Amino acid sequence: MSAHTPYPPGPGGYGDPSQAPPPGFNVGYNPNQPPVVYQPGPVPGPEYGGYPGAIAPAPAPAMTAVGVPPGLEYLMQIDQILIHQKIELLEAFIGFETNNQYEIKNSLGQKIYKAKEKNDCCTRNCCGSLRSFDMKIKDNLDREVIRLIRPFRCVSCWCPCCLQEMEVQAPPGTTVGYVKQDWHPCLPRFSIQGANKETVMKLEGPCFACNCCGDVNFELKSKNDDKPIGRISKQWSGLLKEVFTDTDNFGIQFPLDMDVKMKAVLMGACFLIDFMFFEKVGEANQRSSVFS
Repeated sequence: MSAHTPYPPGPGGYGDPSQAPPPGFNVGYNPNQPPVVYQPGPVPGPEYGGYPGAIAPAPAPAMTAVGVPPGLEYLMQIDQILIHQKIELLEAFIGFETNNQYEIKNSLGQKIYKAKEKNDCCTRNCCGSLRSFDMKIKDNLDREVIRLIRPFRCVSCWCPCCLQEMEVQAPPGTTVGYVKQDWHPCLPRFSIQGANKETVMKLEGPCFACNCCGDVNFELKSKNDDKPIGRISKQWSGLLKEVFTDTDNFGIQFPLDMDVKMKAVLMGACFLIDFMFFEKVGEANQRSSVFS
């Protein structure tokens, strides 16, 4: 893991686009960073399935901010997020597709949110990685703070009308942005859009999004600049885990001073990327390019 420092403020409130983010994610305590106001949440005890030595959710009093969707105040304090997909035993052993579940953590490994896919059995097992879903993201008090809505879209690199998209609501019922796939014959490209579907940032991945013993990076760029200001990374988690399960680990880096609504939209982009390129279907391997 490499050291990581927050992005310095820059034009437009999205950090200095001339400074690319360092590779890797800092998981651990940095004594030079200011104290973080943690998201409120109960410390898990036996009644919550906790056990001695477990990493507790990030505890502390709530922080209020004008114009910030409720439950997203904590995102103002951080510039990176770790997302871990939970292993589903039924899916791992017999290949029966279940609802994906994720834990969303800060750089200290503390759980700050949890996410769960919601759809029906037929959709999951018949439509595979292309399936539509609603995904609820809840805080440590079990309050839904973000909802992700993905409609069903066919896949064809030659048909612009089949491009993937996702709507991000925070709180549920209030749209704060969209993630839309941009047509390109070779590269996975996405537009990060605001509530009025105006493009705010761009996201670009490699031609073959295959994590063969290494991380896969999708670079985040400002609308009019090709220099990266952040990234979404699919992190290599070991050969056995990659081969026998479809559980994924992701990291998201973004400027510290980015609008929390756009941070929420980037979380949606991460989940869309997971389904498009890294979700296995039955005995098939992961989707590795925009062609399949």
